[in-house]
Amino acid sequence: MSESNVVPIERPAFISDPLTEMLRRDARELLMRALEVEVAEYLALFEGLTDEQGRAAVVRNGYLPVREILTGIGPVPAKVPKVRSRTDEQAVFHSTLVPPYLRKAKSVEAAIPWLYLKGISTGQMQAALEVLMGPEARGLSPAVVSRLKKVWLDEYLAWSKKRLDDETWVYLWADGIYSGIRAESQKLCLLVVVGVNDRGEKHFLAIEDGVRESTQSWREVLLDLKSRGLNAPALGVADGALGFWGALDEIFPETRHQRCWKHKIANVLNYLPKHTQPKAKEAIHEIWMAETKDDAVKAFDLFIETYQDKYPKAAECLVKDRTQLLAFYDFPAVHWQHIRTTNPIESTFATIRHRSKQAKGCVTRQTMLAMAFKLGMCAEGNWRRLRGFDHLAKVINGVKFKDGIEIENQDRDAA
Repeated sequence: MSESNVVPIERPAFISDPLTEMLRRDARELLMRALEVEVAEYLALFEGLTDEQGRAAVVRNGYLPVREILTGIGPVPAKVPKVRSRTDEQAVFHSTLVPPYLRKAKSVEAAIPWLYLKGISTGQMQAALEVLMGPEARGLSPAVVSRLKKVWLDEYLAWSKKRLDDETWVYLWADGIYSGIRAESQKLCLLVVVGVNDRGEKHFLAIEDGVRESTQSWREVLLDLKSRGLNAPALGVADGALGFWGALDEIFPETRHQRCWKHKIANVLNYLPKHTQPKAKEAIHEIWMAETKDDAVKAFDLFIETYQDKYPKAAECLVKDRTQLLAFYDFPAVHWQHIRTTNPIESTFATIRHRSKQAKGCVTRQTMLAMAFKLGMCAEGNWRRLRGFDHLAKVINGVKFKDGIEIENQDRDAA
């Protein structure tokens, strides 16, 4: 949908209610108390300092003009305290809750790319936000939204050049995200990479665009990551796209492969009639949820024996990636739920995968990258550390694991 062809949507009346009004009132009082605590803590830093007349060197000095902060429950007025110094030493109080020039909460900014990717154009944005946050959301005009998109693009460009060699990266997830969006004349595919560092923190490492998941497209992404200092991860997790694996073998040949079980299950079931899929899915579940690799191999062989005669394509789809599907057994068991699938990417970009039909028009490549980047950063801020992050050091140091359990020293040579 081009911006020039936007049809304005009718603004439904914003319906306030006693609960929302109570929340706003409580939020205002809570914010006032929090600001008072902040300024008191700031003044405490100068306790004991006096001017030439023996008076406190830094004192309260009224308030800044009242400023309304747009939040998810509508505008909340903020009255930020001021201080002044009675000496030549400068003292300026800046609230961490309400920094200078803040006009809207981060949750509001996070809603903008989400709405945009749901098919709400720049021209419709203000009406949509007024429905969500009240008529006071008038500060987010089309011009403001356009400026925000420019700011996000600048942030994305700076982020995409950030060095990576100050961290040790242990696991890597990669996926190609397709949507109905067309960038200029071609359908856009986002090539996304997420890594986990030695402290168990998950971060986006790359959000790039490509026409398709070709080896060359992935090669460019991985070469860029390597030039920015990415080390060879111990394990890469992705679906069966041959382009990624070919590029990974070339750029990081030491990295082991783990095929995503979520993608593999869907691919296998596609070769089976619907009436057989529930039972087949249970049989596949017995493979990747087995406690040991030997048990997984037995369940694997049973599935092949059960289905290869009637449904050879389903059996072939599973068996061709046997080694890569079972690689996770050589890593700590506490990490299995993280490294068996590309879920960190899948869950984050579900919004893009399931866009409404309204948004199938053309957007610019830069707009799409800025929106995807902003969504990714909002999601990343809520990610939890990898379970069992203390085991990551062992993976980095080459400690061997069998069936998810560390191999004792005396057994390592035999293994």
